[in-house]
Amino acid sequence: MTVSERLAMSMAELFAGTSMAFDDPAVRNLRVVDITTNSRRAVAGGMFMACAGRSSHGLDHVGAAIDAGVAIVAWEPDGSVAQPDLPAEIAGVAIPGLSNLLGGLADRFFGCPSAKLAVTGVTGTNGKSTTAYIVAQALSALGQTSGYMGTLGFGVGEQLEPSTLTTPGCVEVHRRLRKMADAGARHVVMEVSSHALDQERVAGVRFETAALTNLSRDHLDYHGDMRSYAEAKARLFFGTGVRTAVVNVGDAFGRDLAARLDGGSDVAELLSVALVATNSQPPEDARLIGQLQGARANGIGVRFTGDFGEAVLRSSLLGTFNAENLLVAAGILLAHGFDLGRAVDALGECVAPPGRMELIRECDAQPVVVVDFAHSPAALSKALQAVRQHASGEIWCVFGCGGDRDRGKRSEMGAVATEFADHVIVTDDNPRSEDPQSIVEDILAGASRQAEVIRDRGDAIRHAIRAAGANDAVLIAGKGHESVQLVGGESINFSDARAARDALGRVA
Repeated sequence: MTVSERLAMSMAELFAGTSMAFDDPAVRNLRVVDITTNSRRAVAGGMFMACAGRSSHGLDHVGAAIDAGVAIVAWEPDGSVAQPDLPAEIAGVAIPGLSNLLGGLADRFFGCPSAKLAVTGVTGTNGKSTTAYIVAQALSALGQTSGYMGTLGFGVGEQLEPSTLTTPGCVEVHRRLRKMADAGARHVVMEVSSHALDQERVAGVRFETAALTNLSRDHLDYHGDMRSYAEAKARLFFGTGVRTAVVNVGDAFGRDLAARLDGGSDVAELLSVALVATNSQPPEDARLIGQLQGARANGIGVRFTGDFGEAVLRSSLLGTFNAENLLVAAGILLAHGFDLGRAVDALGECVAPPGRMELIRECDAQPVVVVDFAHSPAALSKALQAVRQHASGEIWCVFGCGGDRDRGKRSEMGAVATEFADHVIVTDDNPRSEDPQSIVEDILAGASRQAEVIRDRGDAIRHAIRAAGANDAVLIAGKGHESVQLVGGESINFSDARAARDALGRVA
């Protein structure tokens, strides 16, 4: 029996507390076994909710829901769609403002899962995946069964189910929270993207803790400008039930956000963190301070001081920028009531998530090869500078930019790559519907010197690894853990890590 079958309820129960009264008793008393806004997930006896979108309407896909045998179709009237022609055995009802009801409906249908869990939301331009992933690991090491939801997938423990979005649709978020609660999770740590916050995908979720890693340019194709992007990120901290906010005040936006929270919000505690250089003064309001203790071949060290005592963390994570992720992670653990010593011990056991500064190396006689998800100018800059700290030779960078995404950042990434790498190979990322060559030209427009172009990503990776010396490092950036490449309308099996291991095997 599925989760939804156990939670079957009548339409009257589901819409209790809303303005929908359902005059027809057949509709009012109809019991649905599942709810979804995704027609491909519709099931027999369930309800398909067709909402108005930015460029389409859920009713455009009602055929798949009808074929699945749903019991009822609820749709949001918006003037652009006509009443659907449904078979006699399928009920239909128009619900004005349905999009705004989804969070409450999903929360109610799935048994208020976030009320049974300590949910932590992590937002920011860079570091969301790593921070959320290692917090979930650390909580488990501290005896707290924990789930994770984000770019890498979702689930409890190491075996994650795949996910196509960092934060899925609203109904799916609550479904996954319920699945993790049923699997024994006490905590769930989830990435919360700016798109998700703008589109109300986490509506109805009760967040106990919210954390900000940082903010830099990304997704301006969607948000339009940095102000709108920043405001979308800030929504996680207001009106979501957050008890403790962990904010990186070493970041300019973080300082502004902390001031807003301190000046008047429902947040009970502000736990501000900052990473500072040795012998530098931390921000006055920083309660947890991190200082990098140097990069080693197999990781980094971070010294913590401040209101919670003092401790030193030895981590296997690569890259000094991961010190910031570890700092935010430590703040989250402190917010959950663990003392600094236990938090640091638990973080010391954590490993990097797949595709996040992931070390790929067969033996010491080969170059250091690192696969990372860096796909913004700031992230690429940090990754390249981090890789240089772990190699004594030259730095090779293999990267591209995704199609149908922010064009403005492409030239910036070309500039970053040619500034911080000794050798740059521009290749295809996920071109999607765009002409891949035009993406390459956008990147090269920002390059300060000549870069090599090898469009085939596998060939580009093999070339870099074969050409690199034993003391060199190769950064393969942009796709991280992804297992497919999106070209036109096709999804082609491809993994940067697998291609790198194959190339290293041939070199050996």
